[in-house]
Amino acid sequence: MAHVEFLDETLRDGQQSLWGMRMQAGMALPVAPFIDRAGYRTIDLTGSSMFEVLIKYCRENPWEGLDLMVAAMPRTRLRGGMRSNASVTFGVTPDALMDLWMRRLNEHGVRSFWIYDVLFNIDKMLRLAKIAKEYGSEVAGAVMFTLSPVHTDEFFADKAAQLAASPDVDTLLLYDTAGVLEKERLSTLIPAIKARIGGKPIELHSNNLLGISGKSYLDAVELGVTILHTATRPMANGPSVPSAESVAANLELLGHTHDLKLDLLKPVAEHFEKVGKAAGFLVNQYSEYNVLGIRHQIPGGMVGTLKAQLVQHGMPERFNEVLEETAVVRRELGYPGMATPFSQLVGTLAVLNIVTGKRYSVIPDEIIQYAAGFYGETVAPIDPDILDRIMASPRAKEVTAHPPEQPTTAELHQRYGTNDDDELILRALIPGPALEKMRAAGPVKTTYPLLSSPELDQVRRLLAVTNLPLMQVKSQALTLTLRRHCA
Repeated sequence: MAHVEFLDETLRDGQQSLWGMRMQAGMALPVAPFIDRAGYRTIDLTGSSMFEVLIKYCRENPWEGLDLMVAAMPRTRLRGGMRSNASVTFGVTPDALMDLWMRRLNEHGVRSFWIYDVLFNIDKMLRLAKIAKEYGSEVAGAVMFTLSPVHTDEFFADKAAQLAASPDVDTLLLYDTAGVLEKERLSTLIPAIKARIGGKPIELHSNNLLGISGKSYLDAVELGVTILHTATRPMANGPSVPSAESVAANLELLGHTHDLKLDLLKPVAEHFEKVGKAAGFLVNQYSEYNVLGIRHQIPGGMVGTLKAQLVQHGMPERFNEVLEETAVVRRELGYPGMATPFSQLVGTLAVLNIVTGKRYSVIPDEIIQYAAGFYGETVAPIDPDILDRIMASPRAKEVTAHPPEQPTTAELHQRYGTNDDDELILRALIPGPALEKMRAAGPVKTTYPLLSSPELDQVRRLLAVTNLPLMQVKSQALTLTLRRHCA
């Protein structure tokens, strides 16, 4: 029997997958001490994309919110996520800014990091890992799993071996964004990885899009995985990870042990269910098995984005066509792993192919950059005909003439007009007007109003299904007029 450790994803992947990264500090602070005492090995907390959303859409200073959360959870190691070569949107970020981002997160109290690169630029991952080790932080080297003819067990084992060979990498994180890992593949993949990593622990993160990840976790434990990523039940499942409650119960039934204090999970779950309902966000999700999901492997957070893009074009009924086109585009582009940035780039290109009616007639700059090798070497060659179309597009010449630059930190400070490192990162992430609106909103709020009633719930449901700028609700005793405000 195994002793299994849990990593909490409620505050990061759970809210990223279900709430679009719109969890403000005040939504979590009231129960942060419960999460801190619940027996988790690590609590995943932050990433650059969350900073971006908090500034743009929530008008909240992410540094201030991060400091409040760190102070509220002093017992447990807190984790930050980092893509090796980017912290800003879907482009490529200068190494100096990535190094500074790692240092500032450590200075603010983050002491665990998962570092990933879908194209496995191992040297960049290890450079950031070395910086984290200057602060004594834990590092998980991520092996981003995806299904394709070129992503074999040997391929993943080789990448894991390169990461594990570094003394700066403590654990290997097998990260399944599409939730497609099943027992048959796990039974060959896990042993192949274990044979190459010198006894370092393996973490497993699997988004429960197909409803099979909870079972995959149990199978993985039997094969030697000792760290599982879960979230509190309202923030789990669907596009999120399995729930801590169900995984812990199943492990116990199978005779395994863990350190979770299950009595402390109940108030956390109750709180986030209330907050989610009050804010109009998803809670208590589930998924059904869908073979199409194995083909396109779109992460859960991208599904809503693709649907929104089709609504903007007046074609919501063509969603399944986009999913099928995504699978084709991914094959043509050399099977990039479906995680940021490539899940967004492949999905967006699939939408453009469908709505224009002419494949590859509109090609985003980032696709040109990918084809030109700006992100790194592709896993498999791009289809030659598709590569020719990309490089013959109107923007190709200009884009390829400007490869990613590598300014120094001093040059970045001068460019963005500040000597403050935290401010530099904010200015690099977000244009000026959004930062001004954030500051005008005032300090971070430490609570969130849990206003709820049958009447308010009905109003929220009405708002969710109407696209009209004005809605009026009349009853015998009340007339209510609602106007949609767009920030």
